[in-house]
Amino acid sequence: MKATVYSIEGKAMRQIDLPQIFESPRREDLVKRAVLSEESKLYQPKGNYRFAGLMTSARYRGRKEDFGTVKNKGIPHLPHEVLPKGQLGKVKRVPHAVKGRRAHPPKPQKIIVERINKKEHLLALASALSFSADRDTVTRRAHTDVGVSLPIILEGGFEKLKKAREVQKVLDSLNLGKFVEKAKRNGTRSALIVVSSAAMKKAGANLPGVDVVAASELSVKDLAPGTHPGRLTLFSENAIPEIVKRFSA
Repeated sequence: MKATVYSIEGKAMRQIDLPQIFESPRREDLVKRAVLSEESKLYQPKGNYRFAGLMTSARYRGRKEDFGTVKNKGIPHLPHEVLPKGQLGKVKRVPHAVKGRRAHPPKPQKIIVERINKKEHLLALASALSFSADRDTVTRRAHTDVGVSLPIILEGGFEKLKKAREVQKVLDSLNLGKFVEKAKRNGTRSALIVVSSAAMKKAGANLPGVDVVAASELSVKDLAPGTHPGRLTLFSENAIPEIVKRFSA
């Protein structure tokens, strides 16, 4: 598969051969499964305080003839607060009482991570990369056509940019500034920039909807936010070998 390398001025420089990863089978079901698995690792385990509802003097006297029982007093046989002079207070501890325990609270031991095999995850990553090189998928997601060839490969000097306005200038030269403007209006995701290292992360992250990620940390949810593949993605020429390493390890 051939790809055009663009300069930071937006001019086509040369053609390069892309690895077979960008021609992997496109499977939306696999991409969706991998994204859900990655997102589940970010969930916060929930659980209640182990003594919730028990920090009270309320106690239950089960025997009818026990001292201090509620027999023949016209009140429910439930745990009551212990008050001075043998008086009984409000019902506590039981789930249907005010400030009582929850009947079935969430348990922090519950497994909330959706597991996925490593090989399956790599196949999903390869599929997401293949979707990023498919014009029909990218156009369908962006609701507009991209005026340059896909995948978008930028020269290595692109990673030396330090300021957001310099990155914006590169996007404008490739006629991609409209995606940033749309993200600014709608608050949506725009372009994803994949580089060999996260040196220019701040420069790109200051643009609306733009994410910058190192090739070694590239995830499926970066390429397919919301489980929908085809995000507009720009690759630094130096990032391509780093992506290949992840599949050869």
